[in-house]
This record gives sequence, C-alpha cells and structure tokens, in this order.
Amino acid sequence: MPDCAVAKPDMAEYWHKNPERVEAINKYLESQPEAEVILYGEIAEMDFVNAGKGSSDVKNTLKRLGVDPDTLRRIAVAAYEAEINVAAHSRGGKMTSMIFDDMIHIIYEDEGPGIADIEQAMTPGFSTADDLVREMGFGAGQGLPNIKKNADALHIQSEAGCPTTVDIITYFA
Repeated sequence: MPDCAVAKPDMAEYWHKNPERVEAINKYLESQPEAEVILYGEIAEMDFVNAGKGSSDVKNTLKRLGVDPDTLRRIAVAAYEAEINVAAHSRGGKMTSMIFDDMIHIIYEDEGPGIADIEQAMTPGFSTADDLVREMGFGAGQGLPNIKKNADALHIQSEAGCPTTVDIITYFA
C-alpha cells in the first residue's frame, strides 16, 4: 500500500476546465479568496439514506441566495453525483462547500481506497461498484462524467490505495 502522506504530490491528477472559464478559474485558484458562506457535511460509507443531504443543503442555500434555476440544477447534479460516489466507493468522507458571490467551490475528500486509473474512471459506463451498490440503483458509471458535464471545473487527485480529493467549481452566471 502506498504511503499516502508522502505520495500526495505525486498522485495522479485529472483536470477539466470549461474553455470559456479557464481564465476565471485560474485566477480564483491563484488567489484563493475567503468564502462568504461555508457549508460542511459528513458522508458515511454506504449510507444511501443520508447521501445527498449535503448537496441538498447546498442547493437550498444557493436557491435562497437567488442563483438561477439552470445553474442551480447543474450544481445540484454535480454535488449529488460526487456525494454518492463517496458513499458508494469509499469508507466515507467529507464535503466542504465554499460559496462566493459569483461561484461555488465544493471539495470532497474521502477515506480511500483511491482510483487506480482516473482516465478510465472518466469513461461513461465504467464502474467499480459492487453488487450492493448496483442493487441500490447506483453504480452505472455515469457519476464522474455527469460531474464533468455540469461543472465549470473538475479536479480529481487520487491513486490506488489512497484517499481521493475531488474539486468542483461552478460559476453562477
């Protein structure tokens, strides 16, 4: 098993940035401003009853803040897919949502077991879900592709045997 603390800088990475948002995304990542609102959520392993609560809290908060319905839907889909992935494919984890006046940055950090091949995991239909996850109606291999489709930026950092971090950035306008 890899030493995850030591291996972190060498972990495999995947980046997707909406070409229309690259400049704004890079500026945000370089400056790392302080969020106006921060929401936290815990995600338990295989807890499909409560998985989705964090993404629902994000959606409700953004709705109260007046985010337009189309953007709200994109954020809710990406957040829910990521939250279900943590519940289905790891030993649990946490979600941190940082809300700014023009965007949201959601970070998912799980407790392993990592993604052996991120490019393969991004292939629609590819899944490592077990039978129980499939019986619950999940594990069709659409989670990461749906996140990519609905986010302005998707960053995945992982390797087999180590935790995974997923960053999702979406602008409101």
